[in-house]
Amino acid sequence: MEENKVRNLRKERVGVVVSNKMDKTIVVAEKRKVKHPIYGKFLNKTTKFYAHDEKNDCNIGDLVKIMETRPLSKNKCWRLIEIIERAK
Repeated sequence: MEENKVRNLRKERVGVVVSNKMDKTIVVAEKRKVKHPIYGKFLNKTTKFYAHDEKNDCNIGDLVKIMETRPLSKNKCWRLIEIIERAK
């Protein structure tokens, strides 16, 4: 029972696949708007996540959901949960 509570605390992110050139790895970019502390202008910030794609079924432009997991390599500590929307 304790184990389920810990598992539910894992972070989830939604982003767009920007690269799938690596084997079983995708790069997912998450965009967000941040307000500048002094000038008040909203800026677009992008964060890239390396995620594990076991079946190599993601393409560039796909909208995907990823979940935090144990470190799988030097940069990769996320894994693909689902493809929300395919690229057109």
